[in-house]
Amino acid sequence: MTPTAQALDLLTDLIARAKRAGADHADGVLFEGVSIAHAQRLGQIEKLERSEGYDLGLRVLIGRRQAIVSSNDRTRSALDALVERAVAMARVVPEDEFCGIADPDQIARTWPELDMVDPDEPATSVLIDRAARAEATARAVGGVTNSNGAEASWSYSRVALAASNGFAGGYAGSGHGVSVSVIAGTGDGMEGEYDYSSAVYGADLDDPDEVGQRAGERAIRRVGARKMPTAKVPVVYDPRVASGLVGHLAGAISGPSIARKTSFLKEKLGQRIFPAAVDIIDDPHRPRGHRSKPFDGEGIANQRRALIEDGVLTTWLLDLRSARQLGLKTTGHASRGTSGPPGPSTTNLYMAAGTVSQKDLIADIESGLYITSLMGQGVNGVTGDYSRGASGFWIEKGEIAFPVNEITVAGNLIEMFRNLTPADDLVFRGGTNAPTVRIDGMTVAGA
Repeated sequence: MTPTAQALDLLTDLIARAKRAGADHADGVLFEGVSIAHAQRLGQIEKLERSEGYDLGLRVLIGRRQAIVSSNDRTRSALDALVERAVAMARVVPEDEFCGIADPDQIARTWPELDMVDPDEPATSVLIDRAARAEATARAVGGVTNSNGAEASWSYSRVALAASNGFAGGYAGSGHGVSVSVIAGTGDGMEGEYDYSSAVYGADLDDPDEVGQRAGERAIRRVGARKMPTAKVPVVYDPRVASGLVGHLAGAISGPSIARKTSFLKEKLGQRIFPAAVDIIDDPHRPRGHRSKPFDGEGIANQRRALIEDGVLTTWLLDLRSARQLGLKTTGHASRGTSGPPGPSTTNLYMAAGTVSQKDLIADIESGLYITSLMGQGVNGVTGDYSRGASGFWIEKGEIAFPVNEITVAGNLIEMFRNLTPADDLVFRGGTNAPTVRIDGMTVAGA
């Protein structure tokens, strides 16, 4: 039997035993993984470790009561205790009228192959070389004075999901990463910056020398940062931070937030909340995607969806429970771990590229801010009010002029979304991505 088949066999057996013990329904999820992580600083190894993990979660339902237990012990006695404890807990917990697994006619029966596993596990020497090259190249950039270190990693994980409704499926994924952080300048004028690359396949990683070169150049550009007076100006978000705006949208259209009426977008379904040229897409089936998966955490078929199409909000992000609360159908966005119930989340979420270059996006800005780093979590999900610490560069007469820091940018996400323009430089670097974006009319508070 393959490892996935063995995992599904174990879960199917647990579910059958839970039903014999009194459960009306049950499902189970199993995660297995292995990872290698290396870190070094100033050319000296600080960490080189390999870890392996195994975790299993069982959910049982008796009427409208559910209980979830997890274990990393797969011995027979431990699994017997797991079933017994889960059923006992489900008998005494409060009822939840919206809980429950999928009906048999809702589950996925087939799913796509997504090319999510690199068959080659890298030798530790490969990871050491990736980190060493990234750090050495970054330190060689003129003006770089110190290093915070470099890291390289590899991981492989496997997921299996089974339920008493007949669903049984599994998938696996791999990941490679390399990153480096360095410091430029001296004394009170020191500035730090970083760069990274991550990919499902090692062959798709950026060259470590390129990662190091970018990190070093970013750091020296930050030296001599100034404070700026308060003003209302256009703000341009670098792709590394623009993805956060997409994340704020995802949080605001999550089913539980809508059901609780705690989202500033709760009345906006079907309305235009971005300019007509903006599309925001969630694609779980993107080949070699960072968060691709062939079905959701409840065994429901998932699919590519335009959450924002021509600027219009088209859907909420729903799992079964939040869909039942809202009287709607799940959108196949359920995600889950082993110790809690499913909840909605995105997969490969991105804002589609626009039609204007980054250079042209800022060409008509007389004075403005180009943000490369954000700090704090100053976003109110109920009102949409937005206020975060920022640093980056000042724009003058359509050109990047000089570095700035100790700035706060403020606005309201409803207005920010309405006044947003994307550039054409989208690159997929993680699970949530966006091109450079410009937002007019934000308040920049400085000295």
